[in-house]
Amino acid sequence: MNLFSREMSIQQLEERKKADIERQKKRDSRGSKEFSKKIELTTTIVFLSKEREIPPVLSNLDPILSDEGFYGIQLAIEDNLTTGRFVGHDYNSKMIQVSLKEDLLTEFNKLVDSGLRYFVADLNDKELLEISNLSQKKNKDVIIMNVRSTANSLRGRDCKSNLFHIPPSRAMLADALTQYLVKKKWNKWFLVIGNEENDKLFADALKFSAKKFNVKIKEERKWDYEADLRRTAQKEIPLFTKGVKYDVLVVSDEKGIFGEYLPYRTWNPNIVVGTQGLTPKSWHRTHEQWGAVQMQNRFRRTSGRWMTETDYASWVAVRSLGEAITRLGNNNVEEVKNFLVSKKFGLGAYKGVKVSFRSWNNQLRQPILISAARSMVTVSPQEGYIHPLSELDTIGFDKPESTCKF
Repeated sequence: MNLFSREMSIQQLEERKKADIERQKKRDSRGSKEFSKKIELTTTIVFLSKEREIPPVLSNLDPILSDEGFYGIQLAIEDNLTTGRFVGHDYNSKMIQVSLKEDLLTEFNKLVDSGLRYFVADLNDKELLEISNLSQKKNKDVIIMNVRSTANSLRGRDCKSNLFHIPPSRAMLADALTQYLVKKKWNKWFLVIGNEENDKLFADALKFSAKKFNVKIKEERKWDYEADLRRTAQKEIPLFTKGVKYDVLVVSDEKGIFGEYLPYRTWNPNIVVGTQGLTPKSWHRTHEQWGAVQMQNRFRRTSGRWMTETDYASWVAVRSLGEAITRLGNNNVEEVKNFLVSKKFGLGAYKGVKVSFRSWNNQLRQPILISAARSMVTVSPQEGYIHPLSELDTIGFDKPESTCKF
């Protein structure tokens, strides 16, 4: 067995199964936990998603997950009840997936009209904007927790007071990565950009970050090859990357169409960073510091798989609502909304410091994990970056830079 492997052997899997069975027997023998105080407040949180047409897989190594977010919600509900049982607060969840044939706005409208006010939304940029606009037009006070979109625009010109963002924005991801590259004195970049719109958006964030931290982009090239790289990568990539002197190859390829083929095939022996290679993430399966290993193990016992960024974001979203409701003693939407962006709010989220929301754009300020495929490398913000209020605000749009106007 490879001692450095993070995968488990068959023997280890069998041992874990036995341990899980024993734990379940002990839980069953204890019975269900009782509320120490009569239930005085019940909060229902809706996990709202949209069915998608599944495109052809780019790699058989990556499973297609149909349950992202679900187990994060369940674990967070369980954590909320740890305190809730003592103060008479109950929490439950509704899982709503809008089918391909159904209209998202119509279904969201029905949920709001039925009295539901708290939503954890696994939706794309346009859909998030549409449902937040609809609730404001209907004058319905709701809170929508975005758990997938990284769009800068939703934290800027298109921001909404009822829309909170758990995933880091592209600006935060770019700044987190840039801080580490600057620390390593890798200040000369070769930027490669894919053809998708999201690739251009992340590339814009990288270029803004480069200017912000005084990094020089030596060369910028667009990847427009259509050949099957599984067969032609060894020929195409050396030629594509030839003729440039740089420290790091920075790639913007969010779908992973070509980026995975860049490492080890470039003309110069330089590392690859960005959406592939060394990447900035809100969560990673190798993260083990600050109690994260316990969270990883809890999640795997429940789901049978690794925790993804969307799973983590869903957990943070529900825990944030639970923390606010517990502190306030009620689930009034307006009061919860104000508390989330106040200085009183802070949540332990397995990242070494408490996370909180920026009052100027409802973005969760949080450390960013910089990781390779099978190891954690560092965490940003990097040491030495100082801010008058919070070092976490050295990544992403600070208040003076924000274009958000609620």
